[in-house]
This record gives sequence, structure tokens and C-alpha cells, in this order.
Amino acid sequence: MPHRCRRDRRCRMSVTNTVDAARLNLLLNELRLPAIKVLWAQFAEQSDKEGWPAGRFLATIAEHEIAERGRRRTERHLVEARLPTGKTFDSFDFEAVPMISKAQVMALAAGDSWLGKGANLLLFGPPGGGKSHLAAAIGLALIENGWR
Repeated sequence: MPHRCRRDRRCRMSVTNTVDAARLNLLLNELRLPAIKVLWAQFAEQSDKEGWPAGRFLATIAEHEIAERGRRRTERHLVEARLPTGKTFDSFDFEAVPMISKAQVMALAAGDSWLGKGANLLLFGPPGGGKSHLAAAIGLALIENGWR
């Protein structure tokens, strides 16, 4: 059987593909590209079936790597921030606290006007007014917008 397998082209191709796949996995580990390592075979198969040009294949797996890195970064920043769960803008009742402007709070959540300057955000008010909820919601929005 091994002798016959040497003459069979499909057998050689599968051995070569197995060696190439193992080599590629080692290279992707070394380059620290975990998302590509997981997805490349799936996209390579789709690329072969649909006849993608090499550039499209590379762009597709690179886009997935970037998206996965962004997701992991956001997840890591959320863990580091230790924000209370469930404190979002969707769960805050702006109508219950009419002196708080939703537009102003949303502008603060963008972060670009005050964080870049190194300014602080101070919230004042009586107990139960939603200060902690808003602070956590702003923190969550900032992390989702790419701020650390």
C-alpha cells in the first residue's frame, strides 16, 4: 500500500497539504496571527471553490484577523475597567432625571473632545440620581469606541 500511495498523485498532494498546513500553523503562531490560524483553511477552501484571486483571499483573512484583534482588545479593556454590569445608556431612564441632557451625555461618551485633552469628568448630584450608572455607561461607551 505505501508503494502504491507514492505513485498516486492525490496521496502526495494530501501529504504535502498536511505538511504545508502544519508548517503554516507554526508560522502563524510565530507571527502571532491566531485568527488567521483558525480560519485560513476554511477561507482557502472557499477561495478555491469560488476562484478568488490571491489578493482577495489575503484581504479576507487579514480583515478577520483585525476584527478579532479589535474584539479581543475591547474584551480585555472591559475586564480591566471592572465596570458594573448592566449599566448602559439603554437601561438609563433619562426622563426620570430631566436635568440630564441625553445629547450632552452622548457627546461625552464619544470622548474625543475631553479625553484627548486629558480632562476629567466629574458627576455631582444627590444619592440615587444615576451618577454611578451614567459613569459606568460612559465608560462602557468609551471602551466600545476604542478608548482605553
